[in-house]
Amino acid sequence: MNSDTSNTTAFSLYLETWFARKGWQPFPFQREAWAAYLRGESGLIHAATGTGKTLAAWLGPVAEWLAENNTQQAETPKSKIQNPKSLRVVWLTPLRALAADTLEALRLPLAELGVPWTLETRTGDTAAATRARQRKHLPNALITTPESLTLLLARDDAPELFRDLRAVIVDEWHELLASKRGVQTELALAHLRTFAPGLRTWGLSATLGNLDLALTALTGVHHNQGPSPQPPAPSLIQGEVPKTLIIDALIPTEIERFPWAGHLGLRMLPQVVAAIEEGRSALVFTNTRAQTEIWYQAILDARPDWAGEIALHHGSLGRDVRDWVERALKEGTVRCVVCTSSLDLGVDFAPVDRVLQIGSPKGVARLLQRAGRSGHSPGRPSRVTCVPTNAFELIEVAAVRRAVAAGHIEARPPLQNPLDVLVQHLVTCALGGGFVADALLAEVRTTYAYRDLTDDEWQWAIDFVTSGGAALGNYPEYRRVVVREDRYVVEDKQIARRHRQSIGTIVSEAALSVQFLRGGRLGSVEESFVSRLKAGDRFVFAGRTLEFVRLRDMTVWVRLASTTKGTVPRWSGSRMPLSTELAAAVRATLEQAAEGVFDQPELEAVRPILAIQNRWSAIPRMGELLIEQLKTREGHHLFFYPFEGRSVHEGLAALFAYRLSQLQPISFTIAVNDYGFELLSPDPISLESIVSLQQTTDHGLLTTHNLAHDITAALNATEMARRQFREIARVAGLVYQGFPGEKNARQLQASSGLIYDVFQQYDPANRLLDQATREVLDRQLEQSRLARALERLSGTQLLVREVKRPTPFAFPLIVDRMRETLSSEKLADRVRKMTLQLEKAAG
Repeated sequence: MNSDTSNTTAFSLYLETWFARKGWQPFPFQREAWAAYLRGESGLIHAATGTGKTLAAWLGPVAEWLAENNTQQAETPKSKIQNPKSLRVVWLTPLRALAADTLEALRLPLAELGVPWTLETRTGDTAAATRARQRKHLPNALITTPESLTLLLARDDAPELFRDLRAVIVDEWHELLASKRGVQTELALAHLRTFAPGLRTWGLSATLGNLDLALTALTGVHHNQGPSPQPPAPSLIQGEVPKTLIIDALIPTEIERFPWAGHLGLRMLPQVVAAIEEGRSALVFTNTRAQTEIWYQAILDARPDWAGEIALHHGSLGRDVRDWVERALKEGTVRCVVCTSSLDLGVDFAPVDRVLQIGSPKGVARLLQRAGRSGHSPGRPSRVTCVPTNAFELIEVAAVRRAVAAGHIEARPPLQNPLDVLVQHLVTCALGGGFVADALLAEVRTTYAYRDLTDDEWQWAIDFVTSGGAALGNYPEYRRVVVREDRYVVEDKQIARRHRQSIGTIVSEAALSVQFLRGGRLGSVEESFVSRLKAGDRFVFAGRTLEFVRLRDMTVWVRLASTTKGTVPRWSGSRMPLSTELAAAVRATLEQAAEGVFDQPELEAVRPILAIQNRWSAIPRMGELLIEQLKTREGHHLFFYPFEGRSVHEGLAALFAYRLSQLQPISFTIAVNDYGFELLSPDPISLESIVSLQQTTDHGLLTTHNLAHDITAALNATEMARRQFREIARVAGLVYQGFPGEKNARQLQASSGLIYDVFQQYDPANRLLDQATREVLDRQLEQSRLARALERLSGTQLLVREVKRPTPFAFPLIVDRMRETLSSEKLADRVRKMTLQLEKAAG
């Protein structure tokens, strides 16, 4: 490492000259990042999308090499520049789709600054010939993913491979942070620091609320371990670059006073088409892959003359299709791309000048990220236009604008102590040259995720990989690691092969390839969708209507259908809840409306709806919890409106139903949405039970006392944990997915379920069982957020209203409940009749 001041100054002058030649001027935060890197520091660069974070991180390592080679003047002959022979920089990207674009962005400065580095990518999409060459010799700079990096760490020559590594740059750190992939990255970084003690770690991030914590998770926790030198304190560098952000919405020409989820739907299509026509190139973001397919087809039907100028992009499409779309966007040859979060991150599409968001973004950070896809360069404004699928989503647009103005962006807390990831890492390290237990423990404890790892937990993990634990000790395939002298290694070639095939922490439903009988591959759909198809059924995928022929060898064989009508596949994870920050902003926006302030166009548009809500019931203020009681032919309804988001309401609804059943024998049917939940019972609920909501004693409905126990009892969390164990078992290496055609998702679920039962019977203290329960409570039910919601609600004033008919707030909950039992046609008829009756009553 060369921190000589004269070399640093010379480099800065040289770089300023290069910037000037391109008509640029470095931003202060870029200069700050380069200087910090050359001082030997690690850090996190936080700046808005399109303001130059990539150059801020990349030119630090380039600067170091230039200083070492004394290239102080632009005219230095390239023949005198030394070409490094080892890997110097690893650039980590969360998405394979970003690798090619990043390669292009990083290559330009190297060429123009005269730095003769080799620069390559290594992901699951890398050609076999390239991977074979990289097994012999890695480039000077490598763009890769956490999974591919971990695969390199599993090589027996890993210590030698990374010995000269100077820097790891983690792009889009906020996308990895709060996930097991983030923990996998933390462990990989800690291991690399052992191989290269002077290693610097830099992260790039935008739209993140908990920056200090993100910095610590990225750079590691440094325990005071005596005389060994401590690394310099990491730097948090914020790019204060002026960036104009415009958030607006398409207001429906007519708004029904009793809206329900999805009621606007494609009725906004003419306005969307008109908005696309306003710019040269547009991105139309949806929240689900199914919506992407529907809106792509709808836009194409509305404007058939746009054929060839409109495309779609989501993660289930084939790599060739996505590559074509990304190239067309960069070249400005497509008018519009309908997409999901697959185009949220990092890729620079300079021609895009219009971004539309179909439906609520459900989070402040998500909307900011998508807005940044337009005007993706310094000085250009970013604009995002929200398209409501529900009139109430106009309130969320006003709320997100309020949150952005106040700087309220979601925090992403890192995961803590996932033992399945640790178990996988132990086997990886044993493959990658082996490890000494005490040394690896000290290394693991430098990660934020495992900073509090106990000796007992560590010993359990060691025992688990060496013997399989108490329940699996008689099965050789679970004795994956052996001890030779004091070193833990993997000797079995079959175990090594299986582990390398299974590295990673992304676990989802089995994806089946979709392929024409005569032609190429289109992408993938989930097994649960295909299992409902029979020969001749039609479905829409990749913008085409396909006829299902057969399923064979994990491949869905199809032909083009003769009709344009078909079912749209449903992928998992399609219902995103309101984030904490956006939920709080919605509550504040409703309070504003309750006080008669409608100072935003979106609020003015929903004024008639809120007027009826206020006349028939109430609009709750920040310190109030609205509860509506209603009696109909269906039974006795209780509507609660905490405005905390769907995931919290799922937990609260089950919790309230359970606790009310303890006060009086009663059963409930439950419906939830982002604003509240409904409890429907055939029997009346006593007023005393509702008033008990105000109690904060051990027996009150709003108490956090015995929360974990009550949630477990209310939701049958044991069965949920059994399903969650599938993911844990896969990550921990207990089940093997196999190669294509070897094992499907049902077989994998059966295998993990069998192991779960074995653990419960013969190894009930197994720590992976506890982890499964904890993940259900923390990740699926958001127990900590639910507890905070209960604490907030316990201090609120109750507004109990007996209503004569469903209010505008209650109506979408009733429709959601009916949706579970009625077909779409019958539901539409029923909703139409209900709406007419309510509109007549509203006058």
